[in-house]
Amino acid sequence: MLRSYDPATDALVWEGEIADAAAVDAALGRAHAAFPGWAALPVAVRVEAVQRYKAVLEDRKDAIAEIISRETGKPLWETRTELASMIGKVGISITAQAERAGEKRNDMPFGQAVLRHRPHGVMAVLGPFNFPGHLPNGHIVPALLAGNTVVFKPSEMTPATGQAMADAWAEAGLPEGVFQIVHGARETGEALVAGHIDGLLFTGSAGAGAHFRRIFADRPDVILALELGGNNPLVAWDGDIEEAASVVVQSSFITTGQRCSCARRLIVPDDDFGTALVDAVAALADRVTIGAWEETPEPWFGPLISGRAAEAAKERVAELVARGAKVIRAFEGVEGRGNAFVTPGILDVTGIDVPDEEIFAPVVQVTRVPDFDAAMAAANATRFGLSAGLISGDDALWDRFVLESRAGVVNRNRPTTGAAGSMPFGGLGDSGNHRPSAFYAADYCAYPVASFEAASVAGNSGALNGKLR
Repeated sequence: MLRSYDPATDALVWEGEIADAAAVDAALGRAHAAFPGWAALPVAVRVEAVQRYKAVLEDRKDAIAEIISRETGKPLWETRTELASMIGKVGISITAQAERAGEKRNDMPFGQAVLRHRPHGVMAVLGPFNFPGHLPNGHIVPALLAGNTVVFKPSEMTPATGQAMADAWAEAGLPEGVFQIVHGARETGEALVAGHIDGLLFTGSAGAGAHFRRIFADRPDVILALELGGNNPLVAWDGDIEEAASVVVQSSFITTGQRCSCARRLIVPDDDFGTALVDAVAALADRVTIGAWEETPEPWFGPLISGRAAEAAKERVAELVARGAKVIRAFEGVEGRGNAFVTPGILDVTGIDVPDEEIFAPVVQVTRVPDFDAAMAAANATRFGLSAGLISGDDALWDRFVLESRAGVVNRNRPTTGAAGSMPFGGLGDSGNHRPSAFYAADYCAYPVASFEAASVAGNSGALNGKLR
């Protein structure tokens, strides 16, 4: 049996059957059988289906938000926001489908040039635990709109959320086999990835993404869309100290640091502004409220996804301290709480050779630099490229930063985690594979077909007149 637990209390949240390789293969068979009929439907019919799904989410938003909170430990204020994003994704995806994957016709002397988009087939979707509703939803909705069928495996840490989504799709009345869920851990995921699929849509760690790149190198027929992590820089150069500190704390510690776009590296000038800002960030971090999702008043963040995740993050921080990192605020457990609860950590790593790795927890590493050239070099000194941010009122510095930053999301005077569903979301290097999601998910859910079309064969022979013996 697969079980999930509340990370704040270790209380059982959900249990259900694990899909073995035979069950996964059967689900893929049903998905392939359903694909031709679903793909042949007019887009308007598929639009109606996802709108019914949206209506179900709206009816169940409070119940599903509570499921996500129980399973992830996130406060209700945040999971309610996640449900709002899931609901909003439907309208955004319908617009994106029409704009980026619709049909276009141009008159030609012989007839028409026509651009159409066709679905790939059966899409495997692997979901993460940090946004177990919103992130897989961002793959599933556009995939179904495009005419694909979907087999979804949620994270083994958050199966109840995945099941709630599956129940909502069932209530929406999709044809048999169009959307299916398979529960399980690594073995279930391996069976799904190794099966007869036409696409893999994945949100998760860079390590897993690298693994998928390797195993799909010889499967060019499978579309691969990877949304991965980042070792994201935030350069804070000038401005109001308190406002800048607020941006840093929101960038670094929101969702207990479990967002792929969180700022992991704070780069500041080695001067009075930089010192004052780091002090202000530390003081604000001390005021962050931490607690379980159902507590009143609601905390700003809850526990990490598990005690095991907390221990792994503590080990990573200990390694940095052993290398010489100066502890500004210790990353440690919360007294009187379960072992998944942690405090925000701030480390000064100036002049220290530290690994270019993502610590998926509320930990930020401070680097002090002598000038903006050094700040840009430090920001880009990473194999990742998901998000980056600049805090500055200087337009010239912003123009340079947005031009030179190697990242897919580049924000100014706003948290690095800020992103709009009406824009693309994705990264470079080890943060993705140049297939951004959000509004651009329509691009990887269908392929273009270009056609020259004439109503009859008449008129083609003229091109050969005078050129034949």
